[in-house]
Amino acid sequence: MQEQQAGATDRGRVWRQDQQPAYPSWDASSPATVYGASPARRRGRRSGRRRGRAALAFGVVLLLAAVGVVWWLTRPPTLPTIPAQYLATVQSAAKTCPELSVPMLAAQLDAESHWDPRADSGQAQGIAQFHPSTWAEWGKDFTGDGKADVWNPADAIPAQGAYMCHLFKQVKNVPGDPTQLALAAYNAGPGAVLKARGIPEIPETQNYVNRIEALIPKYTQTYTKQISASPSPPGN
Repeated sequence: MQEQQAGATDRGRVWRQDQQPAYPSWDASSPATVYGASPARRRGRRSGRRRGRAALAFGVVLLLAAVGVVWWLTRPPTLPTIPAQYLATVQSAAKTCPELSVPMLAAQLDAESHWDPRADSGQAQGIAQFHPSTWAEWGKDFTGDGKADVWNPADAIPAQGAYMCHLFKQVKNVPGDPTQLALAAYNAGPGAVLKARGIPEIPETQNYVNRIEALIPKYTQTYTKQISASPSPPGN
């Protein structure tokens, strides 16, 4: 009886092939079974992560580039400053006559040579760009070394101040702004200003005057900061 029941039980556990449960096959030798994914799928995931990191890095680069462009477009303009080694010389030259000022002489030197004492245009020389014939008349040995040297700013800048004072006198009866007229005379010669009864219609001269006029307020701003930052002489 027990054998019949056991046989019945065993027969009850026997499934036909078309009644096998839909369980996935398991093969211990399959890498997909051991690691949970096929090699191709794992490579795909790694490749996807690499692409994601590359896209993130590219986005960061674009963001930094955009920030740099915005900074460049919105940065405050850089203002010109009198080089420290020439400051005292320009201050002294500006005292030559009342018409001169430190910012004006500084702006003129900037326009003439960009503060380069070795500047040579072929027709004018030195930091103040004197023509040889003009230097022969106005160049002096301001340093006391026995030589009037157009290449020495310590000689050229005081000569610039003295010559500008002379030009202010030359054009004083010409209608117009005295500073603009004197600057035009420095560039084109006083005879050209007197003949034109104003600034000559010479593009180079007109651009020269306009450039210096634009630089004067900038040098005024930076010169004010320079003298406020300079230590006061003893006893003051």
